[in-house]
Amino acid sequence: MKLSEVLAITGATCLVGEDLSLLEVNHAFASDLMSDVLAMTHPDTLLITGLTTAQIVRTAQVLGLPAILVARGKEVPRDVVDLARASGICLLATRDIMYVASGKLYGHGLPG
Repeated sequence: MKLSEVLAITGATCLVGEDLSLLEVNHAFASDLMSDVLAMTHPDTLLITGLTTAQIVRTAQVLGLPAILVARGKEVPRDVVDLARASGICLLATRDIMYVASGKLYGHGLPG
């Protein structure tokens, strides 16, 4: 699924990586526990989280994840946005809670 589709399906906004909207993700993983995220192995995964700390970007870096979707309408601090930009990671934000965002994406064919 293209990240542009993720934007449309979840009503998200792109905070960083507008030029990355042609990227594709083939899986999604929703968690606020970065230790659980680190246990997954797919580098083509969209991370869905409610966290807004630098750890979400650091975790995505370690795993080679292309994008993060921040849920619950949370404001992402400028330093986290800047870190995502410097890391080349697309950062999206949606007002949906994680459950709803995950369900919408799953319903449109993006597996976990």
